[in-house]
Amino acid sequence: MHELAAQIAQAADVIRQHWPGKPRVGIILGTGLGSVAKQIDTEASLDYQMIPHFPQSTAVGHAGQLVCGKLQGVSVVAMEGRFHAYEGYTHRQITFPVRVMRALGAGLLIVSNACGGMNPRYAQGDIMVIEDHINLMNGNPLIGVNDDGLGPRFPDMCAPYDPVLIDRALEIARRENFAAHKGVYVAVTGPNLETRAEYRFLRAIGADVVGMSTVPEVIAAVHAGMRVLGLSIVTDLCLPDALKPADIHEIIATAATAEPKLAKLVLGVLAMEAAAA
Repeated sequence: MHELAAQIAQAADVIRQHWPGKPRVGIILGTGLGSVAKQIDTEASLDYQMIPHFPQSTAVGHAGQLVCGKLQGVSVVAMEGRFHAYEGYTHRQITFPVRVMRALGAGLLIVSNACGGMNPRYAQGDIMVIEDHINLMNGNPLIGVNDDGLGPRFPDMCAPYDPVLIDRALEIARRENFAAHKGVYVAVTGPNLETRAEYRFLRAIGADVVGMSTVPEVIAAVHAGMRVLGLSIVTDLCLPDALKPADIHEIIATAATAEPKLAKLVLGVLAMEAAAA
């Protein structure tokens, strides 16, 4: 883990060479959600290949660049595209950018994703504010020798998603008059979609939506002492008794259509952060 600290420092140093800012907030933008980055008053943009030890994004709809600047007057660093276990990356690699964001100064992580909705009350295109999660990814970024300089050996996970930020996001959705639920996200490795029996199982253990990301990054962020806000776009419905084959193009299109709602939540939360500074 001490090797990890050295790698984090190297990556942060390269970013600082291109951008002298100190971010308050780190943002991870998932499938079809990259255009939120275009609303940033960009001060620097770095392709992932420019940053030491950063993996390369291979997922559909992920641009693969780090955007640094200001959003709602708040200094931010945003990942336009993330990494997944199904791409062959380890959980340590998946969460490396979160570590770098923290090293640069970010104390808040906003993470978004596209997901499948299993709660029958959810509709395609709805937003879910993540209240809790279930890790079924067969991995954890904290496995191995712990570096106490990065975080505690046994980080508490009783509230990985900040309750104040959850309430703020739901308040913004009510004000903007669109559906936003509060629920549980279950993370699986993928890349295949689930069987009918698996959807029934995931719903039975308490999950409202299912996806293939987010949880590793949140674990690393909590380990590093960051506050977290998690936002999911329900891009397809995963109801086992009315299941139809998933269409990745339809999923990306739904994420893009719903993105303005997610953008309002992100911008609204950042405005509140700026006012509280």
